[in-house]
Amino acid sequence: MAETVVGGPDPRALRVPGAERQQAARLRDLTTGGLVKSGHTDPADWAGLHPARTRNPRGVPGIQIDGYFPDSSRFNTLHEWNHDAQFVIRLPDRWNGKLVVTGAPGVRRQYALDFTISDWVLARGYAFAATDKGNSGPLFYRDGDEPGDAVAEWHRRVTELTLGAREVVGQRYGRRPERTYITGISNGGYLTRWALERHPELYDGGVDWEGTLFRPEGPNQFTYLRTALKHYPAFRECGDRAAHAAMVAAGFPAGFEFLWEFHYTTYWDLTQRTYRAQFDPAYHPPTEAGRPFCRSGSPHCDADYDYAARPQAVKDAVAKVSLSGAIGKPLITLHGTLDVLLPISTDSDVYADLVGRAGRVDLHRYYVVEGGTHVDGLCDVFPGRLRPILPCYRRAFEFIEAWVEAECEPPPSGSWRGPGPATWSTAARSRGD
Repeated sequence: MAETVVGGPDPRALRVPGAERQQAARLRDLTTGGLVKSGHTDPADWAGLHPARTRNPRGVPGIQIDGYFPDSSRFNTLHEWNHDAQFVIRLPDRWNGKLVVTGAPGVRRQYALDFTISDWVLARGYAFAATDKGNSGPLFYRDGDEPGDAVAEWHRRVTELTLGAREVVGQRYGRRPERTYITGISNGGYLTRWALERHPELYDGGVDWEGTLFRPEGPNQFTYLRTALKHYPAFRECGDRAAHAAMVAAGFPAGFEFLWEFHYTTYWDLTQRTYRAQFDPAYHPPTEAGRPFCRSGSPHCDADYDYAARPQAVKDAVAKVSLSGAIGKPLITLHGTLDVLLPISTDSDVYADLVGRAGRVDLHRYYVVEGGTHVDGLCDVFPGRLRPILPCYRRAFEFIEAWVEAECEPPPSGSWRGPGPATWSTAARSRGD
């Protein structure tokens, strides 16, 4: 049951340790229903991440702190600060003694999970903290001095925010959180995995929604996105069977080709070029992030990028941000079978194997969401053909709470076809069975 907090310090008296700048406000409503009206969120940050029919709780009064930590990059233009390492912390008047921390998905900013996660956990009494990860937007790869530095900075930023949020929670409520959970979508899911591997002492558990997988030996996005860029145009233009077979072999599910055009025009090309520019800027020296939608066979085209043949320095850059599976606290992973940005067979199946090889399978549950894709907003673009993951995510969060706080183990890893996961061996799926 949530604890009623009466009074409390002036919001202006709260200080986030290490923050270079901050501004605090007491608000009538910390959920997006009120934040949009008061100007304390940006709907563009969370556009497309949830189905239109989603109905969220409203009317959670409390304090919001916006600010940034010291940083030298300037990609985040929110509040006209033009400063990265921005964060938001929300402290509801009725607090349940716990904290949720997250990092933005993709290259979005700190408000990206306001609708999908913040609204729901705030209504349940949680304090909430989110970071822009230290760089955002399509030019994020310009950050850092060496290849891989921009992504590696995400680690520092989520750790920095966790420590700062725990302290400011203590200032607000007179005690630090009893439980701290980390969670996120896509790149935020990657950070959830990383945090539970590298800093399990800071967290009690986490929920990873389709986290990105970086592995220096592969698979990683460079080992399959180039296949999509090379072969999808031939399939689209003339139904080339060999091109289609290459796509399926790379992990893009057959029978759901309706998703491929959207991802080609929106995600595949931009993701390949910008992340390749982060880890391997020397591949296309005339243009820093390559040529958009270049055709296979043209010079230095990302459709022909051969990760395996690139210098060892490129693998070393990816190794900076690689995962091992050696989680130190309970973790629940969710991934949709129709994810065609981070195909499940080259991502979460592999991560589940890593967890097993690290001997941590007792700390992991892996739920495969049948019909789920990378962003739930596509459920509206293709009505009746996709399943939203958000309801499964919220149920999984309840599972992690019960697992951590009541030692009630969640259902075994398996395929999520109904209200709860059905038993299905993760090991069997990860072998491709």
